[in-house]
Amino acid sequence: MKQIKKFHISLFRLILLCLIIFISCKKEDEEKVLKVTTASISNITDMSAVSGGKITQTGGASVSSKGLCWSTSQNPTIANNKTTNGEGISDFTSQITGLISNTMYYVRAYVANSGGTEYGNQLSFKTLSKCPSSITDASGNTYEVVQIGQQCWMTSNLKTTKYRNGNDIPNLTGVSQWSSTSFGAYCDYENSVSNSETYGKLYNWYAVETENICPEGWRVPSDEDWNTLTEVVGGSNIAGGKLKETGTSHWITPNSNATDDYGFTALPGGMRYDQGDFNNIRYLGYWWSSTNNFSTKAWMRSINYNQSNITRSSNEKKYGHSVRCLKD
Repeated sequence: MKQIKKFHISLFRLILLCLIIFISCKKEDEEKVLKVTTASISNITDMSAVSGGKITQTGGASVSSKGLCWSTSQNPTIANNKTTNGEGISDFTSQITGLISNTMYYVRAYVANSGGTEYGNQLSFKTLSKCPSSITDASGNTYEVVQIGQQCWMTSNLKTTKYRNGNDIPNLTGVSQWSSTSFGAYCDYENSVSNSETYGKLYNWYAVETENICPEGWRVPSDEDWNTLTEVVGGSNIAGGKLKETGTSHWITPNSNATDDYGFTALPGGMRYDQGDFNNIRYLGYWWSSTNNFSTKAWMRSINYNQSNITRSSNEKKYGHSVRCLKD
């Protein structure tokens, strides 16, 4: 009799334990029954965007948190970047901020309770460029603009014959004029305007030094600005190829490894020596920086027709080089 009683007690305990486990599992399952849909992306700027979410299923469980998560990699989670839109099952809207311009992002809505976190469908968007599509100089020449990293660059060499304030930049054609000057000046390669139509003007560094040669809101890039560009496109060993215009319409063959991946479209405008002679059009491009290197020299960059690198060096300030302007 005692054995039967013990058996019944054991059976009751087993049934009770199973019931407790069943209820617990059911409760856990209910807590995990979460579904959310990511709202369409809107109000995209260079630094922000708006999205949200709609919770479509909760299983009767409470929602402890909800919001958006995003990343530059696919399938973002709350371990990346997130917004928090409180508790409850109501629809929500979030503004995503602190973004990088001209960059692809992936976003998902999320919803969480004590059972865990669930994610909605993934959407993607690209932030707007912070750069204008074009700029115009004081002479009325218009240049297309490209964003590379977080910099805005002109896509062709400067052609202005006027400073930003409207004053004329002296055009020095004679050898002795060029070699003896210590003020800002420009020239056309071999004094041919047709060369400048394609390759831009050549300026001595004294014109750069005025800080008045680029359009309003733009500047001649510093040595550090050039370093930044070089690193963004992959480093000095390959940057020349990444920045050069492709083909041999304007570069001498072989124009090695030219891909123009970023739309910079570097062209070989050649140079004018401090003594007034011209050299290297179609072979090399030379661009001034705004940074001094001792009293008589300034830093510049050059790209070669048969190499893929970009070279940092300094030349006498009387040399004539091309100029690319960079947005402030």
